[in-house]
Amino acid sequence: MATDLEAPVEGPRPGADEAEVELLGVTRTFGPVTALDGVTLRAARHEVVAVVGASGSGKSTLLELVCGLQAPDAGSVRAARAVLMPQRDQLLPWLDALGNAALPLRLQGVGKAQARERAHALLREVGLAGFERAKVYELSGGMRQRVAFARTLLAGAPVLCLDEPFGALDAITRAELHGWLTEVLAREPRTVLLVTHDVEEAAVLADRVVVLSPRPGRVVAEIAVETPRPRPATADEVVAVRARALEALAAAGGEAGGAREAGGEPG
Repeated sequence: MATDLEAPVEGPRPGADEAEVELLGVTRTFGPVTALDGVTLRAARHEVVAVVGASGSGKSTLLELVCGLQAPDAGSVRAARAVLMPQRDQLLPWLDALGNAALPLRLQGVGKAQARERAHALLREVGLAGFERAKVYELSGGMRQRVAFARTLLAGAPVLCLDEPFGALDAITRAELHGWLTEVLAREPRTVLLVTHDVEEAAVLADRVVVLSPRPGRVVAEIAVETPRPRPATADEVVAVRARALEALAAAGGEAGGAREAGGEPG
């Protein structure tokens, strides 16, 4: 695991031939309800792809398909090993921060001392030095998300599926964690699928923004973000990408369905 704190933040710009995630014509139904309909989506190696859409447009279902937790009813899903970070941090209250972060290593059979040593190093990198022994109830929301993300990284999967990782946080904490996540991915490059309601968050963090229609979810737009990370929310391209994503959502009928601008609340 890399620990080069001097690594440049700008990540690689991968080519399409290096795809680590590929969904081709994927449809997923639940009884009479079609969650996803004919979705085709690719994520290249070390690319960050944000998926935005109205509530109920199948975004979380898409992540579970990539992680192998569900199977499509039609189409195909091909992905390198992927791990899901769900909306809630799901930290175990009887473990401290270190124990929670080390959990995937312990489940892989790594000895307790070695697992905690690796988790300890990563918690320092994500800004939690001094909080390794803190219980879950002693951590702020932002700290809990950092522990959860450290745990996700330590699972060792090349593909990270992040489901609204910052959705429950206040705007200031969310902005701080955007910068932190960008730095972490520079040190620990992974392919990332990020589901979010926040179109500004998508434009700040992603290399490409995929817009889904309201249920059934279909891809209605893909918007490349060319400015290297880190990029502030006020950058011209971020503002332009946010506007294009909102236009695509509105055209698809999703403007009132749950997507939001920064600081708003999902429907």
